[in-house]
Amino acid sequence: MRPISLPDVAYGATAVRPQWSDLPESLRNAIAARLGAPIASAQSAGGGFTRAFAAILTTSAGQSAFVKAAPLQDPNSQWYAREAALTTALPSTVPAARPRWTMVDSDYFVLCLEAVDGHVPALPWSPPELEAALAAWTAAAEALREPSPELLAVGVPTLPDILRGEMSWWSAIQGGHEPMPRTAGNTVALARLRELAALERDLPALTAGHGLMHGDLRIDNVMIDRAGRAWLCDWTWPSLGAPWFDTVTLLVSAYASGLDADALLAPWNAPAEGVDGALAALAGYWLVRADGGPSSASPHSRQHQRFSGEQALAWLTDRRRW
Repeated sequence: MRPISLPDVAYGATAVRPQWSDLPESLRNAIAARLGAPIASAQSAGGGFTRAFAAILTTSAGQSAFVKAAPLQDPNSQWYAREAALTTALPSTVPAARPRWTMVDSDYFVLCLEAVDGHVPALPWSPPELEAALAAWTAAAEALREPSPELLAVGVPTLPDILRGEMSWWSAIQGGHEPMPRTAGNTVALARLRELAALERDLPALTAGHGLMHGDLRIDNVMIDRAGRAWLCDWTWPSLGAPWFDTVTLLVSAYASGLDADALLAPWNAPAEGVDGALAALAGYWLVRADGGPSSASPHSRQHQRFSGEQALAWLTDRRRW
């Protein structure tokens, strides 16, 4: 087994969120009324990188729900509305919490989802929890091979377009439009910049597809319930493309855990150049963003980006024997 690498802060403890008591009293009253009883406890979601409210609320009647809330002027409110529309239309075989209701009150958008009694997996991955996560994504990808008109109506970009527009950082560095990330300064990136940029440029054509992808399949968007089953959370950034790309994204943390990420990826029949291109593009995206200075979201977002970018680049280096 290869050495294990761990982030500075566990993924279940990255969030910095408002507490239940921080919400306007009128909003708290409206949420309690919608849930049918006073709120007895509020357990804030520890994972994630936004500053919006997200917590499991339990009423005095013993009923629980996962509630997200953001001011209408906050972009998070639009993301929550998008998540509500998308998860409502997911096929029943996709293991994801479904919306119970949404509402606007006190200038906030509120999304109420089914509560999953579980936890964010810890690193290093335990093999059973990683197996559960991969099984959940396999079931979801199969169910989403031909997305329904209701899902497509939400408005879903293609993965190749996203890659060309948002994940071409090595090409920008090669062209002198972006500095080399400091976090890559002592790595293979300096010596292999031309190859990284070429892999990045060839990637979009290898990722075309009609299936609906999660689009943000990270360890902190997985929940493991008490039965050991995995649930896929935060369906905010879906795209249309080859589902193996999401699998690569998830397995970056498996590589960091010292596991054989290539063996775990094998059942997806991903093209070798596509996998290398995905790792190059992900590494460039994460490492450039990690150099972006203090984040307006979680203060831990830069450590996530740096850790993930370094691990993606290390995996690529191993694959290509650089």
